[in-house]
Amino acid sequence: MKVGIVGLPNVGKSTVFNSLTSAGAEAQNYPFTTIDPNLGVAEVPDERLRALADTMSSRSVVPATVDFVDIAGLVEGASGGEGLGNQFLGHIRECEAIAHVVRCFEDENVVHVGGRVDPEADAGIIQTELLLADLGTVERRLERTTKAAKSGDTKIKQEAAGLEALREHLFAGEPARTFEATDVLWEALDSLITTKPVLYVANVDETSVAEGNTHSATVEKLAAREGAESVRLSAGLEAEVAELPEEEAREYLEMLGVESTGFEGFVRAAYSLLGLITFFTTGEKESRAWTLTEGSTARQAAGRIHSDMERGFIAAETGNWEGVVEAGSWSGAKEKARIRLEGRDYLVKDGDAMIFRFNV
Repeated sequence: MKVGIVGLPNVGKSTVFNSLTSAGAEAQNYPFTTIDPNLGVAEVPDERLRALADTMSSRSVVPATVDFVDIAGLVEGASGGEGLGNQFLGHIRECEAIAHVVRCFEDENVVHVGGRVDPEADAGIIQTELLLADLGTVERRLERTTKAAKSGDTKIKQEAAGLEALREHLFAGEPARTFEATDVLWEALDSLITTKPVLYVANVDETSVAEGNTHSATVEKLAAREGAESVRLSAGLEAEVAELPEEEAREYLEMLGVESTGFEGFVRAAYSLLGLITFFTTGEKESRAWTLTEGSTARQAAGRIHSDMERGFIAAETGNWEGVVEAGSWSGAKEKARIRLEGRDYLVKDGDAMIFRFNV
């Protein structure tokens, strides 16, 4: 999955990006530090994968990954081309989900473009610019469709009527993802930014990571109101922890009353947002985590590994990862009836460990 990180300038986007991906994007205290989008890949932490690898004595461990795009700070008027607005909006369109970083910390040494810390106002600016960009897209499409509808084609007339309703929906300040669309509008909706799921990231100071603060509480309420996901983290803390050895990092987090890094919560929220699950393949050669859309079949899971496996699918040896770990080996799990044979239409569950039988 590709997640675009957006927000106003100087809210901590690039610092969040750096801590998640260790990509070393420039993070400075002035607007538009990020002009071209920074691209980074982050490994998804998953203790289940490590447990499987240890059980199977795997020589290689390959975690799932998330692609992050650090998009330059949007400003008021971006939908009309202010700042580098059109370029930024184009980068957002290429992502499957949006991580909206909102500043929830006070620091007189880090300039806020609005001169104050106001999470709701900040989020409103970004939301308005994205809505205005979508409104422009819909109005242009509606103009073309209205002309074409004069031919009398029923489907085109239905699309024109749907676009008019969608325009009013956006004009009222509601994102496209909350619009109840008919089949004729799927293509139009797919091109809109506010159709994408949003994860609000409340960027707090280190002392507020465990319990949050009034600013992060505002962000959580905002996300709940919109039916979006939210996560709280400290970009500064994440950057510090990323530089520490694993044991020291864990001790530091415990001292702050935090069980895990914000990245782990970030990834869990992103998976939930996009309806994703993880399945595993495991053996002496390699243990690997694979990302899959919830509701996918065993045959589709095989296709995530290789198209030949999907085409020649026969069956999948399947068991929960815990059953394999508890049995001490794949053969031991078979002996204890923890492994079963599933057919092509089996719906894969999060945490399934699978070996595919196929013939091409």
